[in-house]
Amino acid sequence: MQFVTQLERYRFEKYLLEATIRTLEKGGITSQLSTYHFLDPIDAWGFPKYPAKTAILPPDIDLCAELRRFIEANEGYLREPGSYLGTWINPHTQHCYLDITTSCKELDEARREAMAISLRDGRRIVALYNILRGQLVYLWEDVLA
Repeated sequence: MQFVTQLERYRFEKYLLEATIRTLEKGGITSQLSTYHFLDPIDAWGFPKYPAKTAILPPDIDLCAELRRFIEANEGYLREPGSYLGTWINPHTQHCYLDITTSCKELDEARREAMAISLRDGRRIVALYNILRGQLVYLWEDVLA
């Protein structure tokens, strides 16, 4: 990312730290890169817009450094309309997922869209998550096997 002033750079650094802390404390976040705004929970089902770009990180990784790398590598996608930075810690593996998130209001619509995107990108989306409801829906039966 390019910054015109030191203040812009420091705001980004603050955002990175806040995203890291919130992910570790809450198990994941959704935020808008252009404003550094963290979205409040809404009744919608989130999933990766570009699953081939999702980073899956082991639990002992330096999350802040990986967030920086992910944002720098995907800045253009993260600035698209309807795209957000999403983080999620899988409760079964403790791996952290970084992705370009989108969402649908209805579960059936989200499931159809996520499965179609999975097939298109050649990489399966593991689950849909509704932050407001605190619900996780796995898309594939063999994920927990």
